[in-house]
Amino acid sequence: MTRRNLARTAAAAATVLLAAACGTAVGASGEQQIAPQGPGRLTHALPDDPVRMVLPSTGAETRWTQGLNVFGQQVARAAADECARESGFGLTEEIPLAFIPFGDLPDLEFLDRHGFGQSPDVPAGAAEPVPDRSGGAAEVRRCRTAGATAAEQVTKVYQPLQQAWFGELASAAKRTPAAVRALRDLPGCLTDQGYAVADQKAFFSLVDSRLMSAPAADLTRVNSELGHAYATCMRPVEAAREPARRHLRERFLAKHAEEIRDLRAALVPALRHAEKRYGVPLAFPAP
Repeated sequence: MTRRNLARTAAAAATVLLAAACGTAVGASGEQQIAPQGPGRLTHALPDDPVRMVLPSTGAETRWTQGLNVFGQQVARAAADECARESGFGLTEEIPLAFIPFGDLPDLEFLDRHGFGQSPDVPAGAAEPVPDRSGGAAEVRRCRTAGATAAEQVTKVYQPLQQAWFGELASAAKRTPAAVRALRDLPGCLTDQGYAVADQKAFFSLVDSRLMSAPAADLTRVNSELGHAYATCMRPVEAAREPARRHLRERFLAKHAEEIRDLRAALVPALRHAEKRYGVPLAFPAP
């Protein structure tokens, strides 16, 4: 991942989904150096319950959610490319897909090990010859629509429930007093780690700046230190948030029991069918 894309991904991770005990010090404060690590790895293992993939309540569960989000986009692109090839033209190359973390469901284990923007590359499907001819506007529009329709056959299985769940999370995030209190301590903890910032938003701005300005030889180390500091200081916040989210999800599951039964029955078969039909792998980031 390029420096600019790495910083862009880190910034995106700070804003996805919602609006929104300090331990050993790290390299920025000079007390301990963190062993730098490169990007994470890929896994193809599904959760024991599809609910955890669609309705995440922890940062670790969002690894499945990230893969699910990317998979729909992969299907859309593969179906559009197939349509274009069958019509004898090629589509314009698009920006590579990326796993984007959820800022307010932070995967602290991943951040602690790898830093920001260090998700593995999204695996590509089978390469097919691309015709030299460029399609006309109407042809391209028709094939893009075919791609969106193919993706919808997967996303319609889970997206309405997922959107409702994210809405519940967004409103509940501000109603956990213990988490609100812990979040007030975040700037002080980050200052102890060597990053004097006023709040979480200021820290993410600092991350973006540091990743853009660090010498190439130091980039991995700087990123590792930033990730470790954030993970260290966010642990008390997440320790308060996670039980509240789990309780909220249990209530959500009870409220939407019939839809959850349908989801559990339909999602994995729909994913496996799309994998086989369009030749795109379902994969997830892992530490």
